[in-house]
Amino acid sequence: QVQLTESGGGLVQTGGSLRLSCAASGSIFSVSSMRWHRQAPGKQRELVAGITSDGITSYGDSVKGRFTISRDNAKNTIYLQMNSLKAEDTAVYFCYANISPTTGTTRAYWGQGTQVTVSS
Repeated sequence: QVQLTESGGGLVQTGGSLRLSCAASGSIFSVSSMRWHRQAPGKQRELVAGITSDGITSYGDSVKGRFTISRDNAKNTIYLQMNSLKAEDTAVYFCYANISPTTGTTRAYWGQGTQVTVSS
C-alpha cells in the first residue's frame, strides 16, 4: 500500500520560516511528479510548487522568490522551504505525487495535509 506522509507544519510569526517534508512509502516502483498544494478556509485548493523526477521546478505566483521545493529521489521525499511567511500563507498544505506502485496502475496520491499558521 502506498501512502504520503507530511510533516513540518506549525505556528510561525510573520516573516518566519518553516520546512515541510513529504515522504512516499510503500510498494513503490517509481515516483514521477510531486507537488505541494494548499487550501485556506473558504478557498479552493491551489498549487504551491511542483518538481519533476528530473528536478525541474515550478511555483505559484504568490510564493515565487519565497518558497523553494526540493527532492530526494533516493528517499522518495520532497521538501518545501518556506521563507518570509505571510498571514496569507496560512492554510493546510497537501502533498501530491504521481506514483507507479509495484503492482497496479499509476495514479495520483494525496497526503493527509499539515497545518501551517502564520500569525501577524
